[in-house]
Amino acid sequence: MLGEQVATQVDQWIAERTKSFDSSGIRKVFSLAKKLKDPVNLSIGQPDFDVPDSVKASLIDAVNSGKNGYAQTQGIAPLRSKLQAEIDANFGHDDREVFVCSGTSGGLVLTIMSIINDGDEVIFFDPFFVMYDSLIQLMGGVPVPISNYPDFRLDLEKVKAAVTDKTKMILLNSPSNPTGICADPADLKAIAEFAAEKGICLVSDEIYSKFVYDHQHVSPAQWNPNTIVIDGFSKSYAMTGLRVAYVHGPAALINTMLKVQQYTFVCAPQPAQWAAVDALDFDVTPLVDQYRAKRDMMIDGLKNDYEIATPGGAFYIFPKLPWGTGEEFIARAIENNLLVIPGNIFSYSDTHFRISYAASEQKLEQGIEILKRIAKP
Repeated sequence: MLGEQVATQVDQWIAERTKSFDSSGIRKVFSLAKKLKDPVNLSIGQPDFDVPDSVKASLIDAVNSGKNGYAQTQGIAPLRSKLQAEIDANFGHDDREVFVCSGTSGGLVLTIMSIINDGDEVIFFDPFFVMYDSLIQLMGGVPVPISNYPDFRLDLEKVKAAVTDKTKMILLNSPSNPTGICADPADLKAIAEFAAEKGICLVSDEIYSKFVYDHQHVSPAQWNPNTIVIDGFSKSYAMTGLRVAYVHGPAALINTMLKVQQYTFVCAPQPAQWAAVDALDFDVTPLVDQYRAKRDMMIDGLKNDYEIATPGGAFYIFPKLPWGTGEEFIARAIENNLLVIPGNIFSYSDTHFRISYAASEQKLEQGIEILKRIAKP
């Protein structure tokens, strides 16, 4: 009886804001992975290479030399100085400042928490990174997804049609998770200039900026000086567990985010920040070349059996389901010891699925063989 009473009390304590979304479906797939024996796991959204040795050495040295306490909320000076120099060289905006945060997820939390009021509308593009929709709701905002199907291209006319007097933010991600598509520079320019004209906050999630295969990475901040850019070290240097990222944008907004960070994350882990200082000097070009080859390998292996928009970046492919629902197709894949992610985790549509090619060539070859085998019902 007491147990039931306690359970009822606990249920009543749970905040309403947490009830509008479920836990990430990706975590459920990860749970399945633990139950399979040596699965062909093409579901994981992190690099399959290790942290560079020089970066590890900097991390270890920071720990051993006692750099384990709180850092400044805005990040350690050597890291901010390097980042600021790079940002100034790339954009040249007089009013652009940077601070260090706990992962790009932390950067997104701080950005949306600092800008969005209850009822403000946030436009983003479907398919989308799993956090966007739920985080907007958690902060009291109203998600306004715009479908980018079938070619996953940004369309200014769709944005214009979605804007209302409550629109506060446009959130975009290029290269994209889950599609791997890089936005066309002309489309980015059009949206950046439109947001500036309308006074809408533009936020650009650029965590995959180093993984671009066919041209240089392009940021909408080139055309809109008020763009907030979120980037980090997790993907480029395999530092996913070290939780170091950064946000740059107009000084007034950055100062507000710092104020919020003081009372939430406090600071990014100090030893990891010293590792990030070293990471900025590490040349990722050979690793990017390897991932370009893996992308080409996957496209060549699957193009005759799946409809695929060729990705220009990140390390994902987002093929169209060849038959059935996402649940049915993923169940067939699991029966064949293959783990991929159903597309409806990233979308309001259930028409595609995500493959991560951040895996060994051997695993990719096995994955291609399985996917070709299950391409027909």
